[in-house]
Amino acid sequence: MSAAYALSRFILTPLARVLYRPRIEGRTNVPKTGPVIFASNHLSFIDSIAIPVASPRTVRFLAKASYFDGKGVKGWISREFFTALGASPVERGAGQAALDALDQQKRFLEAGEAIALYPEGTRSLDGRLYKGRTGVAFLALQTGAPVVPVGLTGTNEIMPVGAKLPRLRPRISVRFGEPIDVTRHGAADSGRARRQATDEIMTAIHALSGQELANAYNEAPAHGAVDRLRQVLPHERR
Repeated sequence: MSAAYALSRFILTPLARVLYRPRIEGRTNVPKTGPVIFASNHLSFIDSIAIPVASPRTVRFLAKASYFDGKGVKGWISREFFTALGASPVERGAGQAALDALDQQKRFLEAGEAIALYPEGTRSLDGRLYKGRTGVAFLALQTGAPVVPVGLTGTNEIMPVGAKLPRLRPRISVRFGEPIDVTRHGAADSGRARRQATDEIMTAIHALSGQELANAYNEAPAHGAVDRLRQVLPHERR
């Protein structure tokens, strides 16, 4: 992965800067070594390209397993593309799939790597910033890794949800905030500590992105009475 990632950065970084002239701020806020979690807002598919291109160090992120198991030439291109970006396959979903994803990310951090995560859970379809789920905070509290908040703007205009190819305008911005040490909030097994750490991270992301706050979780429409009840009842979103 290192050779492929280095090659992709060698090609993609200058190409992206020529085509899109991204505004990149706060690169010096990113720790040069050791584990770090990039926690970003999520507006577009290309967010997972913008962050690795703008970051001064290698970034790992999780991508849908379907991007890696395709057949034929198209499947090979997809697999090589996402591998070159530093992506690792993960099965999406709740329950065991979510726990497996957390374990995989924890292993990256324990190896001293940088990972990128989206606390909102999925892309914002209306451009607002949604409440953060506590998985990012759980990893930070469990591993002691600092969290670097990231604010992305313009990526949803370059490649809106459903678009096949990116546009060439407008310019995007990638802003890296100062690292946050969330361990002062308490232990990882404390729901209160996870919630407080998550809220601190989301406040920092909001300061960088300037988005309107949704004050709600970004969830798919409820299907049936059980889903509606689950969304109404208070519970921690992992």
